[in-house]
Amino acid sequence: MLSQLLSGNFTLQNIIAEILAVLLIIFLILPFHEWAHAFTASCLGDKGIKQRGRLSLNPLTHIDPIGAVCMLLFGFGWAKPVPIDPRNFKNPKVGMAITALMGPVANLVAAFVGMIIYNILVTFAAAFMMTTVFGSFVMVFLNFYIVVNVNLAVFNLLPIPPLDGSKILFTFLPDRAVEFCYRYQMFFFIALFLLVSYGPLSGLLNYLSKFLFNGMAWLASLPFGLTA
Repeated sequence: MLSQLLSGNFTLQNIIAEILAVLLIIFLILPFHEWAHAFTASCLGDKGIKQRGRLSLNPLTHIDPIGAVCMLLFGFGWAKPVPIDPRNFKNPKVGMAITALMGPVANLVAAFVGMIIYNILVTFAAAFMMTTVFGSFVMVFLNFYIVVNVNLAVFNLLPIPPLDGSKILFTFLPDRAVEFCYRYQMFFFIALFLLVSYGPLSGLLNYLSKFLFNGMAWLASLPFGLTA
């Protein structure tokens, strides 16, 4: 979003639609992402999650101010991590991997729901959506909402601390390597931010996001007969 503003490549309608989509993600989807972590951890044995106050969809419980600002400016951000005690799992590494995976899955579920709504509108209200200002606004809103959710899922699945993907990677690493990653995860995160912003990692993320987006879009179009 920030790059569009700096380049002048935007319309007022698009900016308003994208801001509203990001606000929806900040106040609804990021809490849903963290709730998915908390709910999964609770099901796997960490019953203290509820006492820690994170087994909730209340946005105020999960929002991180800096992560929310980054979400508005750059299109990716974060919420407060859910504190999880893997000692409560039967298999701590596997339990953490499953718990971590459910956050990106929540984003993909949110994106898929958006695709279904998009296809319903295209199928049953195409004329209104394509020829009216409000219809065009809704389509831009849904498209941006879907794309950001897919991007967040792919970003979080990167096997780099402290992202969710690293918890999945830790399943296959020795304890000493896992301890090293946890100890220096802030440095990993800074390096990750620089690689995404200025390095080749952004190209890889775009490719993976596009591949996943196209696959999900094809699947979501099947019930409506919209596939070529």
